Amino acid sequence: MLIFSSRCFRPNTLLRLPSTWAPYRRRFATRPAMHSIKVYNSLRPGQLEPFTPIEKGKISWYACGPTVYDHSHLGHARNYVSTDIIRRILLHYYGFDVRFVMNFTDIDDKIILRARRQRLLEVEKKKQYTDAELAEMGMAAFRAYAKSNLSKLLEGDDAPLDLENYANRRDTAYGKVLAGGTLTGEGKPGDDEAKLKMHIGNMTSAATAIGGSQLYSGAEEILLPYFDSLYKESLDTSDQTIFTSLTQFMENEFTKDMDALNVLRPDVVTRVTEYVPQIASFVEKVVEKGFAYEAEGSVYFDIGAFEKAGNTYARLRPESRNDKALQEEGEGSLGKSLGGKRGAGDFALWKKSKPGEPYWPSPWGNGRPGWHIECSVMASDVLGSRMDLHSGGIDLAFPHHDNELAQSEAFYCVHGHEHTWVNYFLHMGHLSISGSKMSKSLKNFQTIKDALATTYTSRSMRIVFLHGRWNDGVEITPSMRTQADGWEATVNNFFTNVKSLLVEASDTPNGKNGVEDLAITEPKATEGLLADLEQAKKDTDVALNNSFDTPHLLRIIADIIRKANIQIGGPSAKSDLSAIEAVARWVTKIVGILGLDAHASPPYEGLGWASAAAAANVDPATAVKPYEAAYNTVLSDAKSLDLPSTEALSNLLSQSPSSEFNSLAESGARDPEQLGLPYIRAVSKLRDELRRIVPSASAELKKSILALSDRIRDFDLTNIGVYLDDRPDGQPSLIKFIPASELIAARDEKAAKEAEKAKAKEEARLAREKAEAEKWEKAKVSPEQMFRGDEKYSEWDGEGMPTKLKDGNEVPKTALKKLRKEWERQKKVHGEWVAKFGGSS
Repeated sequence: MLIFSSRCFRPNTLLRLPSTWAPYRRRFATRPAMHSIKVYNSLRPGQLEPFTPIEKGKISWYACGPTVYDHSHLGHARNYVSTDIIRRILLHYYGFDVRFVMNFTDIDDKIILRARRQRLLEVEKKKQYTDAELAEMGMAAFRAYAKSNLSKLLEGDDAPLDLENYANRRDTAYGKVLAGGTLTGEGKPGDDEAKLKMHIGNMTSAATAIGGSQLYSGAEEILLPYFDSLYKESLDTSDQTIFTSLTQFMENEFTKDMDALNVLRPDVVTRVTEYVPQIASFVEKVVEKGFAYEAEGSVYFDIGAFEKAGNTYARLRPESRNDKALQEEGEGSLGKSLGGKRGAGDFALWKKSKPGEPYWPSPWGNGRPGWHIECSVMASDVLGSRMDLHSGGIDLAFPHHDNELAQSEAFYCVHGHEHTWVNYFLHMGHLSISGSKMSKSLKNFQTIKDALATTYTSRSMRIVFLHGRWNDGVEITPSMRTQADGWEATVNNFFTNVKSLLVEASDTPNGKNGVEDLAITEPKATEGLLADLEQAKKDTDVALNNSFDTPHLLRIIADIIRKANIQIGGPSAKSDLSAIEAVARWVTKIVGILGLDAHASPPYEGLGWASAAAAANVDPATAVKPYEAAYNTVLSDAKSLDLPSTEALSNLLSQSPSSEFNSLAESGARDPEQLGLPYIRAVSKLRDELRRIVPSASAELKKSILALSDRIRDFDLTNIGVYLDDRPDGQPSLIKFIPASELIAARDEKAAKEAEKAKAKEEARLAREKAEAEKWEKAKVSPEQMFRGDEKYSEWDGEGMPTKLKDGNEVPKTALKKLRKEWERQKKVHGEWVAKFGGSS
């Protein structure tokens, strides 16, 4: 997601994506469409509602996409990944034919401001200013920013705000908020406090930049609005590349972010810039029907007229209809100066363009669409007068979605009869950080690109969101991350262990000789693990029918894995392998449906995480090279050893895995693990046999075999993503395919711990030696001499015990008692020293 607010998408005209972008149809589903689904519908909050599509088996869905003016962040990820999860469930679990439409908002106040200000900043940077002029300009911008956003900085003494008094005024006026308090002194910090901290951060950064004569390296956030206030009318906005260069770039960035998050691309994408004529026509009709009016070149929706005609306004958030702050936010910061509204809550359908803004012709003069009207026109153009689902972030409910509903119903309604434009409204809960909504405008966000590069994988992020209900707010905490990471590790380990057991169960490369390739619905069972699996399937129906309850579903998956793991660890694992495999294949299908496997495709009938190379259809000869190379290296090194001549070793050293590989390649296999298994199995068997002969080998051969065995396990195979799990009692090692990065990280961590342990051991040895040396050095002194060098005393007796202090007074009896104890101890250790070293010094 790019910095768009979670509004709507934007291509060049209605763009119907290639079929390769939307191959998500009912044929991949696990069962017929169900009619027992219940959903949380924002239009009628409270009890869940039965979900009944307009047309059986089909779903029409419009999702508000992003406003493309900045890079997308984790808050956007929460919205679009949660939407994607529901879409995948409807497609691949229930089997609906879903037509999913999303827009890019590429005309908006935020876009205009960002693009215009950036252009003005570029122009200013090219101008030649003296250092004094730059400093003066910086301070003018500094004070202007304070006046607009931090007015308390201008209060107090008569002295103007400057770099010297800024920090003191900041701490005096806003110290409590900076320390974690609230503006009112009550409750917990929220969006207001987050916004305040953002502005203070901008001011502090600017103060540092101006003070260091680095105006353009830290003060941009205060310069942008300042330059805009001075020069915005100087731009020729007939050249719309000022704006489109930003939106097209950000749209592309958003798309890359969504691909990285494994979010399915829309079936249809729309852009506002490609719909301006249709938007003007739509507005004209609303005006003709008496639900809108022109004023000073703009057109406003008439809420009063709409309600007098028997329609309902603010059906999603009636309690917010008079919220002035939300109304102003919905109108955009550039709409504040527009006049002529009849009602305070009336909102713009068409805005008169002012100097410095893009414009298009219309019956009311040059202007541009209002924000809310955009989605109404685009959604209606693609999906018609009525749709099953409309979705977006919860922050859009009012005024955006309420206004969308009103203007769309006004367009389609017949006077006296309300029109239903949307049957079900789904609002995704927002993501919070320290109690504040993650937001671009608050600058309290981490971009998706940065998150994926540092703290998350696409899968781990999706798992975090799956642990919360889609319509609930989420605040990511350390405990939530731990829970999600633990769940992922459980699934990973389960897949790895099941696949290793299947490899062991059969000597054939495809692993199907000893184990039936099970369909996940066969065989039926009334007891044991298969009965548990059938119950898990029923519980999954219950969870997903309950408004797509993914937290419950994750618990179901974890529970069936727990039961399967009990079987794996028990004595009957081999006899129960069919049931264990059935569980693994079912889990594979469900995690695929949830979008957790970026390399898998419907109908998700494999076992475990799909291989990227298999998905990319890599040439078998290329895919198998690492495994073949490892085998050849091990074989060569084993042959170089002076091994005994046994039939087993002779057969293993002369085996040729290439014939098995060729058969697999010719059969169409493309999974690198499957293709490489003949070579890995050959290495594992050779290593097992080498370890078997160790007890009877000579000392030198034993050492060589053990070193080679460890190297094979810890380096040759680890480096290509293979782990050999050694087992006792002469059992063959289990072959486990685990990502090489994980194995290498574990090896390095183990080596680091061993190095740290060795270091600690060496330091302890040195400390003991030092203490021992100090002990004997002290013991060298005879008791008769130990006090004689002490300046506190002036006389001693024949044993060297002090009798008089330096001032000539007798040594107190209490002190003598203590000194005598020390003398006795020294006598003992000195005797030990004499005995040990013979009295030599």
